[in-house]
Amino acid sequence: MSMRNKQQGATFFSLMIILIVAGVFLAVGFKLYPPYWDHKLIVSVMTDLTENPDTREDSATEIRSKIMKRLRINQVKLPVQKAVKIDEKEGIKTIVLKYDVTVPMFYNVDAVVKFHEQYEVISR
Repeated sequence: MSMRNKQQGATFFSLMIILIVAGVFLAVGFKLYPPYWDHKLIVSVMTDLTENPDTREDSATEIRSKIMKRLRINQVKLPVQKAVKIDEKEGIKTIVLKYDVTVPMFYNVDAVVKFHEQYEVISR
């Protein structure tokens, strides 16, 4: 058998399968991108707020108000109002950010993306 009789390359069906799989991954990526981008903005707001020295003297309601104002400026809305919990013990304010985002994927399939962050502000 000579080398000229050997066929090489991908068939039409294998190329179609590769394109379909790549298309599914791209569709999932495009659907999951917005919640992760919003979370990135929320984390930047929270990090900036906890690094600000003025936050040390603020009460829990003032901190919550500042968070909501900064999120409104960035045009980001928390999916749940109770996503931010603020506790203060022994001069340490703990801000817990915990929420879920449900993203509709295909027909009756949804993806749930969970976020959980914790920040500390030392008042001393």
